[in-house]
Order: sequence, then structure tokens, then C-alpha cells
Amino acid sequence: MSHEPASSTGRRRFLKGTAGALAVPTAAGLLGALARPAYADGTGLPDFDPVPAASAGPAPNADGYHVGRIDGHLYWVTDSYYQAMFLTTTRGVVLVDAPPTIGHNLQRAINDVTRANGRPGKVTHVVYSHSHADHIGAAGIFGRDTVRIAHAETARLLARAGDPNRPLPTVTFRDKYRLRVGGETLDLAYHGPNHSPDNIFVHAPEYDTLMLVDVLYPGWVPFKGLAVSQDIPDWIKAQHIAMDYPWRTFVGGHLGRLGTRADGTLQIQYMDDLDTSTRSAITSVDPSPYFAKYGAQGNSWAIFKTFLDAVADTAAAPVAAKYAGVLAAADVFTKDNAWTLLESLRIDTGILGPFGVHP
Repeated sequence: MSHEPASSTGRRRFLKGTAGALAVPTAAGLLGALARPAYADGTGLPDFDPVPAASAGPAPNADGYHVGRIDGHLYWVTDSYYQAMFLTTTRGVVLVDAPPTIGHNLQRAINDVTRANGRPGKVTHVVYSHSHADHIGAAGIFGRDTVRIAHAETARLLARAGDPNRPLPTVTFRDKYRLRVGGETLDLAYHGPNHSPDNIFVHAPEYDTLMLVDVLYPGWVPFKGLAVSQDIPDWIKAQHIAMDYPWRTFVGGHLGRLGTRADGTLQIQYMDDLDTSTRSAITSVDPSPYFAKYGAQGNSWAIFKTFLDAVADTAAAPVAAKYAGVLAAADVFTKDNAWTLLESLRIDTGILGPFGVHP
């Protein structure tokens, strides 16, 4: 077990050398930046750019997980798809999130640590980052006597879901909550909706660590549709709130490695570039062909789909090209992210393009 801080030298060099540079590719380059047409392996599945070495995390063990020390008594566990964090105390273990893909390996990882450090291995507290099943869907494997802490909105959403794998919290809060257990401290805070209506910030001040799920993706572009977030303006704002916290290690809830402050800066630049490119594409893509063809057919939805898809394609291409080899999966999800940002710009910001106030 060890703390593996991600190297940020290459990303810092990238930030310094490419600030403000966002070249618009040729038509051929636009297509190539978004999809790889080769199916050379015979599977019939598309090929994508290789994952940069700096984006990869430690290899899981034979049981399918990796557990490492962040600092002191604070640890993290990953299966390369999801992450949880836990704090060993003199009274037991405080676990933050219980992703079902890690499942019972959570307790195995905890046992690895507590057998080595001599602290109790029983999970006494589980903190829910938010209500989504992919992050807390294994919470039910821990005992009924476990204290479960969440935002008040998480409690409401879980009551509606009625999922036995996500037991209702026993302690809730609305703004801030300081959890002190066995000589250790976690500060929980709610700064408004972002990825979900209830997503919270989990800060371990003694260990300079922040956990915030589905907002920053160290080494990778955000998941499809800007992390399938329910409030895009506040999801973007949450990235900046995260950077206002004092931390040096970041736990993002997804993928295989921890984050650094350079990772946060890089994602904010990616989003700034995507915003600039999307705003430009709204005005540069000619809507006339889409209105002419599909308007004559009376197919309003076809007009919207084809025009918005064309804007997303145009917006995504230079961004995907710029971040290829820098952020993993830039070619996988940048178009989807551009489409979602475009919709937010239209309905949240009022940048309506050809669907604005009729003259």
C-alpha cells in the first residue's frame, strides 16, 4: 500500500505551452478527431486513442482492487472504475461511499489496512456522497448498526427510491457537518446542487484531501454529457469551489488514480475551451440546410437534431484534437460533452442561435 501522487509535469508543460491555443481543424481532421474508423481487431467495435500513461492508476490485485494510503490514517480503494475513501480510527472505520463494482472488496481492502495498522476493522460509519446507486449501491452490505450520514436531500431521494441496497441515512444535515470519530475528523459541506441535487464535498483537513464525486475527473475528460449532471451551470461552478478548498490530494469517485491540483486546473481549462468552441459553433454553423430539408417535411425534431448535432460536432473537434494524448478519452466523450454544454447554453444562458426571438 502506498500513496501514488499523479505526476503533473507533462500537464503543467501542456498548460504553459498551449494556453489560449485552440486551432480549428480541417474537415478531414474534424472527422478524424471524433472517431476512429478502423476496426482492425475484427470485433466490429470502434477504435479510440490510447490512454495516456499519466491517466492510468495502479493495477488492481488478483482480487480486483487496489488499496493505498493517502496520508496518515486516510486510505482509498479503487477497482479502476470507481473509488471509495476510508478513515481508520480508534473506534472503527469511516467509509465514504460504497460503489457496487467494488462491493465486498471494500471490506477486504479495509481488512488489509487495519490488520497492518492495528486499528479496528469494523465499518462503524458510512458517509454518502450523494444518492446515486453506482456510488453507494453496496452500502447495504454493512451492518444495521452502522451510522449512515448524508445530506437531507439524499435522504429524500433514497426514501423515494426504496432501494434496500442503499439504506436510509440515520444522520442528515443541510449545510455543514463535522464528523469526529476516534480521534479523526471529516468535514462535510453542501454548496448547492451540481452533478446531483445532493452531492456533497468531503474534506479531510488533517490530510489535505478533498473527495468530490462526479465533478473532477483526474487525467480524463468528464463522463458522457458532462457527467450526466442535473445542473450544468452549478456543476461547472463546483469545479471552482473545489479548487478553493485547501487540498493536495483529490478523490473523484471514478477511474483508477488520485488527483492533484494540476488535474483540477486542466479540467477547468478543458471546460473553458469547450465553452469557447461551443459558443463559436452556435453562430458559425449555418442552420439553413436543416430548416430547408426538414422544414419542408414538417419534421421539427429533425431540424433540432441535425442542427444541434452539427454544432456539437463543430464545437468538439478542435477541443478533442487539442486534448488528445493529454486527457484520456478526449475522443470518446468530447462530442457528448459539447452537446450537453450546448443545451445548457441554450436553456440556462439564453444563447439560442437560430431558435431565438423571431425578428
